[in-house]
Amino acid sequence: MIKGSIVALVTPMRDDEQVDYEALERLIEFHIEQGTDGIVSVGTTGESATLDHQEHCDVMRFTIDKVAGRIPVIAGTGSNSTREAIELTRCAKEMGADACLLVAPYYNKPTQEGLYQHYKAIADAVAIPQILYNVPGRTACDILPETVGRLAQHPNIIGIKEATGDLSRVREILRRVEGDFLLYTGDDGTAIDFILQGGHGGISVTANVVPKAVHEAYLAAMSGNELIAQEIDAPLRDLHAALFVESNPIPVKWALHEMGLIGPAIRLPLTPLSEDARPTLRNALIKAGVAL
Repeated sequence: MIKGSIVALVTPMRDDEQVDYEALERLIEFHIEQGTDGIVSVGTTGESATLDHQEHCDVMRFTIDKVAGRIPVIAGTGSNSTREAIELTRCAKEMGADACLLVAPYYNKPTQEGLYQHYKAIADAVAIPQILYNVPGRTACDILPETVGRLAQHPNIIGIKEATGDLSRVREILRRVEGDFLLYTGDDGTAIDFILQGGHGGISVTANVVPKAVHEAYLAAMSGNELIAQEIDAPLRDLHAALFVESNPIPVKWALHEMGLIGPAIRLPLTPLSEDARPTLRNALIKAGVAL
């Protein structure tokens, strides 16, 4: 069971927009040293929408190989094409991923039955642990708790990343699932409360920048120590917000560049962080204790 602080890892790129594998290896070692509990490779924060199929599989393979079993690697294999999601999930299994994270089909706006059939088809096709990913603010569709309950009955579907920021979802989902179904938050600003209400950890953007603090805050919350968890999280609250001052992963890639960990490149249609937004993020980084 994968629990705790799981980083939604960015995909670093060179100025020619090709994947920067040297920087990716630096990030992997940084997270292992800082105590990150797991890595999501090529999730939506990893610019999965603009990596072609071969690049997607290559980045997953590289990450799995460099991690070398030291922490779990969850492969981002979601797509708004069910066939493509099956192909990517097969690729991840062949490479040795510990699990897969599958974002809800974006733009298509499927019905709840469509969502059920989409995820069931992938789970039927590939025998690997699979995590649903609900982020309606980006996909324009919402995996409702009733649908999660139906999908949780499939043996290959082991959890959900719930990124609505709606804390009532924790209770609603827990009422509809049995056994060890895992609930991960995808909303950094409400993560501590989510975990305290029964969540098992989070798949975090903020963890890209301050992995040790996020790991320690989540660990305290999972242990039921609300006071310590909130105390660790308090200096990070401005950062949680500032990392979404423009569309993710624009701010987090800029922050990592300022930290000297990656170059500034990002793929169109996303563009580098605007000059106007930089002071807000820089101040939040300083408040969070990040050395720039």
